[in-house]
Amino acid sequence: MDREIPAGEIRARRNRKILRGVAIAAVSLGAVVALIFMMRKGVKEADLDFSEVERGSIETSVSAAGKVVPAFEEIINSPITTRIVEVYCKGGDSVGEGTPLLRLDLQSEETELGKLRDELQMKLLSLENTRLNIATELNNLDMQVKVKEMAVNRLQAEVANERRLDSLGSGTGDRVREAELAYNTGRLELQQLRSRLVNERKVKQAELESAKLELSIFRKNLAEQQRTLDDARIRAPRSATLTYINNEIGARVGQGERVAVVSDLSHFRVDADIADSYGERVRVGTPVKVRVGRDMLPGTVASVTPLSRNGVISFTVSLENDDYARLRSGLKTDVYVMCDIRDDILRIRNGSYYKGPNAYEMFVVDGDGMLARRTVKLGESNYEWVEVVEGLRPGDKVVISDMSEYRNSRKLKLKK
Repeated sequence: MDREIPAGEIRARRNRKILRGVAIAAVSLGAVVALIFMMRKGVKEADLDFSEVERGSIETSVSAAGKVVPAFEEIINSPITTRIVEVYCKGGDSVGEGTPLLRLDLQSEETELGKLRDELQMKLLSLENTRLNIATELNNLDMQVKVKEMAVNRLQAEVANERRLDSLGSGTGDRVREAELAYNTGRLELQQLRSRLVNERKVKQAELESAKLELSIFRKNLAEQQRTLDDARIRAPRSATLTYINNEIGARVGQGERVAVVSDLSHFRVDADIADSYGERVRVGTPVKVRVGRDMLPGTVASVTPLSRNGVISFTVSLENDDYARLRSGLKTDVYVMCDIRDDILRIRNGSYYKGPNAYEMFVVDGDGMLARRTVKLGESNYEWVEVVEGLRPGDKVVISDMSEYRNSRKLKLKK
């Protein structure tokens, strides 16, 4: 038969059920809390770069893309259309001034130059012949004038005699008039000869000057032909490194075609491009910093192209230490054109996050070991610092690493 369960045992069983339920609920709640905690995004502190907000000054700058090039580089072009006969050097050779680099086929040009020299001798002989003919013609005309002067003098004497005879009664008035007419006619003929002599001298002088000018032009053409032939004997213009040479023997090269390049690889400059919106900040003499690896090399803007192409302005940087050991031709560099100085401002270190003055979403370290996203307004910058306009206070610790993968997160756990 059934027996009655004691009240104490019933209470004990009830208490055990209550405790079991409480334990299950506590475990479930702990599991949920743990799950929520585990689902919260976190990032390791060691994987991040931080910058503490501090007060200081910034020498603002604008950045440009640059490329290291030799301070001196000369392209040697073929002055004529011909072919390559011999090559004496190869790319990378150090060459001295006047060193032969290659030989072009110059046979036809040398033949043409010989013809021009012979033609020059013919023109010299022709000029001398012209000078002698002119002198002969002018001498003959001058002699005619002298003969005519003597004839006029004789006619003048005859007029005087006829007048004297007529005054003595031995002559007649007709003979006096005839003598006077002959005298006057002779004077006019003498005047005509003298005018002709003057005009002939001017004409012959102009003819001689024209011949001399023609000879001078021919000599200049001959000198240009000689210079072209000398340039066709390809030589190094100065002591440098041969960075390129056309070594295809027998290859056809056109007039003006590049056949060699010599460069001074011991000194360098930087060719840079910058957006034309910053064009007013780039002027000749403006201080510049060039980043080479982790080093910053000072320099100045040496020249600026006056025109903008595709929204870009090009300029050249002259380096103070242009023989720096780590400089290499073709090396890509960051160029910072220094603008002005801002004192007593908040600043953080520059990094890949900065894209220019604007508002940014940045993560700031909270006191509870969390990273909280905050809107921060940044201003001007240089290669080292960025100006903080608003959103941060001195002493704040800001993440300056790339946090684009967490752009949808408001908070992140900072893991040790």
